Amino acid sequence: MLYATHFLNFALMIVVPILLGVYLARKLGQRWGLYLVGAATFIASQVVHIPLNSGLTALFTNRILPAPPAAWRLPFNAVVLGLTAGLCEEIARYLVYRYWIKSARTWREALMFGAGHGGIEAIIFGALAGVAFMNFVVLRSVDAVALPVSADQQALAAQQIAEYWSMPWSVSLLGAVERAFTLCFHLSAAVMVLQAFRRKNLLWLGAAILWHAAVDASAVFVVGTWGVYWAEAVVGAFGAASFAILFVLKPGGTETLPEPAAAASMPETTPARIPVPNPDDDLRRKVDETRFTS
Repeated sequence: MLYATHFLNFALMIVVPILLGVYLARKLGQRWGLYLVGAATFIASQVVHIPLNSGLTALFTNRILPAPPAAWRLPFNAVVLGLTAGLCEEIARYLVYRYWIKSARTWREALMFGAGHGGIEAIIFGALAGVAFMNFVVLRSVDAVALPVSADQQALAAQQIAEYWSMPWSVSLLGAVERAFTLCFHLSAAVMVLQAFRRKNLLWLGAAILWHAAVDASAVFVVGTWGVYWAEAVVGAFGAASFAILFVLKPGGTETLPEPAAAASMPETTPARIPVPNPDDDLRRKVDETRFTS
């Protein structure tokens, strides 16, 4: 059973974001370029986010910055991790809107952009889960004592292998469930940051940062307090709220891209009529001229 659920877990994490992109491309007419830009935005944000978290950890570990009391360590870490994620990812999203995809200003384009941002995150986590699955499949048939590591690491490896193959099947699918909820969040965040341009108000960027921080901080705090099931329930609630935000911020009517300025209209002119000689008129004129002559 666990073979199937572990496989399904990482497969869904990879396939669902791609299917979302296919849906947005076909049903909403969005171009895949925006999806790829969203993916690049997430990767670029992590170039700052990961070193930032590592640097802060080193500063607190080496007591260069004062560490909080043990009783406050979990909520403190949750808030810090949430804020660093929100600052790095949402500011990156804002900068890409402003300097890279300057013409992407519609709700539908924001959805495609957000799908790429959250999609590549899910695909990366799915690929890592897939590699872990293959490793644990191999290690299940290997005695940990035979591993070329220290005795302590052998004991740790044996414990991890046992836990991986003894977890409830429902837990083995939580990664895919969490990524689905997180995709909803990224769609809402992309639409929120877009409002900073549509409404010309940077407070929307601040709201997106705080929204991101709230999601991540809540997940970290709850998983450390009540466990993974409650954490997924909280992430699911944020996912549902994110879905609602999408429709609250959806413009009414049919949204279209700004049309290019119409060319200046030229005044209508009537072509000049050139008189064409009529042979009958010449004959009639000659008759008139000779009528009174003898």
